[in-house]
Amino acid sequence: MALMPVTDSMFLIAESREHPMHVGGLQLFELPDGAGPDYVSDFHRELLELADVRPLFRRRPRFPVGTVGQFAWGNDDQLDIEYHVRHSGLPRPGRVRELLELVSRLHGSLLDRHRPMWEFTVIEGLQGNRFATYSKIHHALLDGVSALRLLQTSLSPDPDARDVRPTWSPRVRSNVFDKPRRREEVDPFTAAGRLVKDVAGLGGAATRVVNEAFREQAATLAFQAPRSMFNVPITGARRFAAQGWPLERVKAVGRAASATMNDVMLAMCAGALRRYMLDLGALPDRPLVAAVPMSLRARAGGGSAETSLGGNAIGLILCNMATDEPDPATRLATIHDSMLKGKAVYHGMSRLQITALSAIPLIPLAIGTIPGLTTITPAAFNVLISNVPGPRDPLYWNGARMQGVYPLSIPYEGQALNITVTSYAGSLEFGLTGCRRTVPHLQRLLGLLEESLQELEKATA
Repeated sequence: MALMPVTDSMFLIAESREHPMHVGGLQLFELPDGAGPDYVSDFHRELLELADVRPLFRRRPRFPVGTVGQFAWGNDDQLDIEYHVRHSGLPRPGRVRELLELVSRLHGSLLDRHRPMWEFTVIEGLQGNRFATYSKIHHALLDGVSALRLLQTSLSPDPDARDVRPTWSPRVRSNVFDKPRRREEVDPFTAAGRLVKDVAGLGGAATRVVNEAFREQAATLAFQAPRSMFNVPITGARRFAAQGWPLERVKAVGRAASATMNDVMLAMCAGALRRYMLDLGALPDRPLVAAVPMSLRARAGGGSAETSLGGNAIGLILCNMATDEPDPATRLATIHDSMLKGKAVYHGMSRLQITALSAIPLIPLAIGTIPGLTTITPAAFNVLISNVPGPRDPLYWNGARMQGVYPLSIPYEGQALNITVTSYAGSLEFGLTGCRRTVPHLQRLLGLLEESLQELEKATA
């Protein structure tokens, strides 16, 4: 039995029919040369024959579903691979529009807690000599950084390689029911001393956050975000939109404005959200505040590759999105300054301290399932925007080139829109996941992202 960290179990505790807590990914592949009409169905059949499964993908909550929360993992010794690995087809004409509709429906359904909490769907019938795969896994098992890293290590940069195995199946065969490798041994007295030191430092760290936030007028405090159309109760149905942009266009704007690629990505989102909400007559007078997760994996200690991939390790920066500012160049400068101040606040802190302080604006998400709470409590922030670095070079699955990878994430109660971005082979891939009822015309945001990037290019030329 493996105990869950609080950062993992909270995703199980907060889950309900209206609040699925899994992340996902949509991958587009080009059919390899010489692929016949049965290529995709044969591909699916081959996946079902891979009965060897990583320990991470055999985990399920150990305690009954009806308990208050699940706090430990157990191993499933009767894993049904045909349940987890599925085959689906698109209605004609098999456009991206039909693909996104299918993925939206798949992403809105809950994972079964009586089984390991992941699913993988192979999708055929896509126009352009392509097929797609959609994967989803519970956030209690993996965060977005871990999921993308696992995908990257599973595929191959060699188009001629034919030994590629899916993310759930290791290349080296092992006993199907073995246990995950243990982390490197750590002296318990040393670990306890480090924990006491970190906890003792939280008081001073919290004081420093508040002092610096008040001293710097541009800094953003939690619960100072304006009420917006996104900060309302949500349903469990999802809508998903995705598109990629050349990474060089984004980097060129960053070079011209002395800003980072992440700053430009946030400015693209700010410009698109500003126009989207203006068109709906719903733009607040005060600027939107984005919660921007940052990975803490570089701060993690040693351990096996398997265990280092699992779980969650994230901090949070609150960013002023300057949506009240009509000039795109000024908006980008404000975002750049806000992100610098947010990073400076955490400078010198341990991973535990960053996690604890980052949890403050996440408190409404954890208790947001209480009926009516989101309508009476202030919003800690308005929208979640994540940037997960991805593979730089093209990857292949037994000769099929991965054309694009688009992340799907979690809208929360009081947070109806989630924007997650990743980079892949010279492209910046946007995945927009929204509550189907609350966020109308989600697809329109893709066109507005392009308009926003064009405005930034003109403003920094």
